Amino acid sequence: MKHHHRPKPAAPPPAIDGAGASPARGSVLEVFLAFLKLGLTSFGGPVAHLGYFRTEFVERRKWLDDKSYSDLVALCQFLPGPASSQVGIALGLGRAGWGGALAAWLGFTLPSAVALILFAAGVTHWAGLAQSGAVHGLKVVAVAVVAQAVWGMAKSLCPDRLRAGVAIVAALLVLAVPSAMGQIAAIVAGGVVGRWALPPGHLPAAQHHDHGVSKATGAALLGLFAALLIALPMLAAATDWPPLSVIASFYRSGALVFGGGHVVLPLLQAGVVPTGLVSNDVFLAGYGAAQAVPGPLFTFAAFLGAAMQGPFGGWLGGGALLLAIFLPAFLLVVGALPFWETLRQRDGVQRAMAGVNAAVVGVLLAALYDPVWTSAIHSKADFGLALAAFGLLVYARLSPVWVVGLAAVAGWLLAL
Repeated sequence: MKHHHRPKPAAPPPAIDGAGASPARGSVLEVFLAFLKLGLTSFGGPVAHLGYFRTEFVERRKWLDDKSYSDLVALCQFLPGPASSQVGIALGLGRAGWGGALAAWLGFTLPSAVALILFAAGVTHWAGLAQSGAVHGLKVVAVAVVAQAVWGMAKSLCPDRLRAGVAIVAALLVLAVPSAMGQIAAIVAGGVVGRWALPPGHLPAAQHHDHGVSKATGAALLGLFAALLIALPMLAAATDWPPLSVIASFYRSGALVFGGGHVVLPLLQAGVVPTGLVSNDVFLAGYGAAQAVPGPLFTFAAFLGAAMQGPFGGWLGGGALLLAIFLPAFLLVVGALPFWETLRQRDGVQRAMAGVNAAVVGVLLAALYDPVWTSAIHSKADFGLALAAFGLLVYARLSPVWVVGLAAVAGWLLAL
């Protein structure tokens, strides 16, 4: 058997962890093009995205080493918001400074956002499209996609009876209090249980890295994050201006969601469907379409902004709500980088996050029933299509884009 030994470089590439004393090592355009390629091709959700990132930036481009990348992923799993997008923002920051951070986000986000805004134009302006068989197929496949997420997350995040119990109680709480407050209460309760009831873990000593952001700058960004979280709803209530109310709702969704894109679904649904800004049929059609595009699922916000009858609509609404939902992720990850290495050594933080992750499974389980299942499954044929899609995703390991396409065709054929 042959053994291939690659000589190690004298020092790891000083990308993410060496941006303090040394200048940025790449151009903004380089970062944008690298992430645009991933934004066009990265299907499969945040865990898959992290795999794509590692292949591209650790193995192929060697922007940073495995240890630095793992530290970065750990931080972004700890923070609320879209983990894969936050990892991308931090990679861009380390490679090309502040412009690189913005370029990474734009490259990874624009392809799916543009596709979903165009789809929203079709749903709202093409008569009958939202009620068509193909769009119903997209709503049905959302059941399979969310079920797959619950299945996979439960296996990894609820490995013992305590965390399984946290997930079940969280689901019951969310079903009993079907609002953003119910979801937030479930996540906070999970963190408290994890902190005080889970046994302590053991973290290896970690090397500290300089991310090119001072603690003063980090503190200012975290302060801005918190100030907007408090001030936007207060301003919306004081001015009674509908666009500001919607922006505040989407900012809150981006700021308070743990667990990635699928978990933001019930928060967004509670913000736009009961108020009549988007019908539930259009909401679920867009959620189904979001499974067919690459990149982060948070770009679903662009669809909702574009599909609204008011106060937004079109490209303006899509762009505004896209910025509103991603802004907290940007502020959090860049603001937290200088403090993360010290914080992550503490066992209590790790235990609390284990409880939060278990509660997230419960929130997602509740969302699987309402609104996803209740709005999409109306017949045995619908259930059969959802079951077939689940089998193709979980056991056949077919790419989600193919499953979504097949479900749209099957829904169209069933309607005939």
